[in-house]
Amino acid sequence: MNFFQQQDVARRNSRLLVLLFSLAVLGLILLTNAAVAAFLYFGDDYSIYSGSRSGVSGFFSYFSWERFGGIGLAITATVTLVVMVKWIQLSTGGKVVAESMGGIRILPQTRDQAERRCLNVVEEMALAANMPVPPVYVMNHERGINAFAAGIVPADAVVAVTRGTIDHLKRHELQGVIAHEFSHILNGDMRLNIRLAAMLKGITFIGDVGHILLRSNNRVRTGRSSKNDAALPMLGLALWILGWLGGLAAGFIKAAISRQKEYLADAGAVQFTRDSGGIADALKVIGGYIPGSLVHAARAAEMSHIFFGQIEHHLWQLFSTHPSLQERIRRLDARWDGQYIQRQPKHYPNPTIEPRDVAGTKRAALVAAAMASVASSAGTQQALPDADFAEETVDFEAETAEQAQIPLALVRHSHEPLGAHALTCALLMNVHEDVYPLQIDVLQQSKTRGLAVLTHTLFPAVAELGAPKRLPLLELCLPALKSISLKQYRSLKTTLLQLIQADARTELHEWCLYQLVRHYLDPEFIQVKPSRARHRSLSKVQPHLRVTLSVLAHEGGGDTATVFQMGTRELGLDSLQLLPRDQCSVSAFSKSVHELADCYPLLKPRVLKAMTLAAGEDGQLSPEEKEIIAAMAAVMDCPSPELL
Repeated sequence: MNFFQQQDVARRNSRLLVLLFSLAVLGLILLTNAAVAAFLYFGDDYSIYSGSRSGVSGFFSYFSWERFGGIGLAITATVTLVVMVKWIQLSTGGKVVAESMGGIRILPQTRDQAERRCLNVVEEMALAANMPVPPVYVMNHERGINAFAAGIVPADAVVAVTRGTIDHLKRHELQGVIAHEFSHILNGDMRLNIRLAAMLKGITFIGDVGHILLRSNNRVRTGRSSKNDAALPMLGLALWILGWLGGLAAGFIKAAISRQKEYLADAGAVQFTRDSGGIADALKVIGGYIPGSLVHAARAAEMSHIFFGQIEHHLWQLFSTHPSLQERIRRLDARWDGQYIQRQPKHYPNPTIEPRDVAGTKRAALVAAAMASVASSAGTQQALPDADFAEETVDFEAETAEQAQIPLALVRHSHEPLGAHALTCALLMNVHEDVYPLQIDVLQQSKTRGLAVLTHTLFPAVAELGAPKRLPLLELCLPALKSISLKQYRSLKTTLLQLIQADARTELHEWCLYQLVRHYLDPEFIQVKPSRARHRSLSKVQPHLRVTLSVLAHEGGGDTATVFQMGTRELGLDSLQLLPRDQCSVSAFSKSVHELADCYPLLKPRVLKAMTLAAGEDGQLSPEEKEIIAAMAAVMDCPSPELL
């Protein structure tokens, strides 16, 4: 798969979404005007008794352009306002979406074996995807096997799984599901999904208003109502019907955009895991598992397009947001014999049910019964044990340490907030005898108790790792750092800046590490405006490409002129000239990288590929060169396993 090509497809799908949304709003305006005209037509007593009704022509006499414009303006303004509010709510980060559906963050210190295995699998997939490790949320009351990724950019992405997923899937199956969600992140689907959810909420909001109006007039039920009082429920009924029609349009839009993305994410999962059997078996388990992939969270329906599998039974959906299980499995396993894998569902404590949720609970029971009948009639293999937990406790941290080639003690410290804080500081410590005491003094003056001692203890092991393992170690620390408070995060950033400034200069590797911390942690605590595609061609960013290539040429281990020329030749910009070292400051490099982040999706891999080829002109990438390119990829929001 070419993830950057799929990002470009996602950007073009955004245009299709806007077009379909505009058509849906126009349809709502036309239907609302027709409903108002019908209300006036049948409610006009004079026309009834005078016999002035004259069929269609009489009906159209109740239309007016002035009313049409007013209704159109009111609907457009209302829908726009709802979309903006929903977008602001969802764009604050993936954690908002996960928490709105009952997700609880899995802390790195958890002792639950299923949760620890899930965290370990997420870390594995992050390393395979060359991405920071995202926070993981679990929906503890959901028995269905499902998952989703949410966020706007990789920096604020989260992965959420249901309890059924981590309790019933074997390790290779769970890897397939998590890899599928990482594919959505790299494909650029998350921003499109959030935009889709916001727009569809605007369409269905009119129906919500109608539902409120239908229930608002109690006097109608007590017999003390007049004709004017009855008009409000009638208007509510009309709006409810319009909202229902809007819901149909929303379902069509979701189906039109979502289905093909699932096939692409399945293919991406195979690329990450190097095995089609994991995700294929996970889909087979869903087919033979009575709860299937159903999700009953209150807000799951409006976000159904972001999940791994269908969240409602197909009997309740006119437009399916996901391809059928059979189609997805056969694309992954052409020799599939049609037999599902059966797993015995566990029973979890049910959350408190509000009165308004009773109807939804009854419907869920009906769906479960329908699923049971389908599973009994479909071919299933002999029941297999749930998950694949060994009797003894598995040391998942040791597995991560072996895969990342980082000492086990450092991996364990990376899962604790204080340990992650100390490791991040240790990455910026300077071994020089004149600078190190100043940095220790900075740590002692910080508000974090024990930070100086722990950093001093861990520094020798961190320094021994060297440049090749600095970024993987930092990425392992990110989930624990995302669990700290805003006050602690501000203190962390202040401490890091003081450590960098202790020697009165900023090294390039210090910039890389600090930018990674800021880029991946800022969205967790403050509202950050993501980069936007505004540069259509490389010619518009030539000065910035000149700066970044010059910095790479001077910092790399090869011949300076040759490295620069290889980069410009790959980009088709042979006219660019190498900048002298004194013009390649860290601040200029930082400004240029942030400007390149606003390039169109298909331009970013060209830039990073040119940087990689230029840096490797001597046959290998030095650790410093890898660090520079990886930091650029992160800031440009385009991490990819193919680049490094």
